[in-house]
Amino acid sequence: MAIYRAETKPISRSAGRSVVAAAAYRSGEDLTNEVDGHEHKYSPRQNSVSHKAIFMPGGGTADRSELWNGAEASEKRKDARTGREWVLALPNELTSEQRADLADSFARALV
Repeated sequence: MAIYRAETKPISRSAGRSVVAAAAYRSGEDLTNEVDGHEHKYSPRQNSVSHKAIFMPGGGTADRSELWNGAEASEKRKDARTGREWVLALPNELTSEQRADLADSFARALV
């Protein structure tokens, strides 16, 4: 029987989190937070990231660093919620390609 789970978590400054750091970790990339200058180096984790994509309204594309630094810069409050993280546990019965397609279709529906 296929088991799945979906939950959402806010990324909030009041909790000491940064949307740039979260994006760097999830994508396995090195990103610099332009607001505080902190470098988030997660490229060693790159091999454990099986799939990553950015979906924009209207089907456009965006640079990951520009997108998340823009989100971070747009909020001025110290307790701002700069992002929302979706955690999906997808059925193990699906192939890697099927899980990626399912995650992509879920993301497109959110956008």
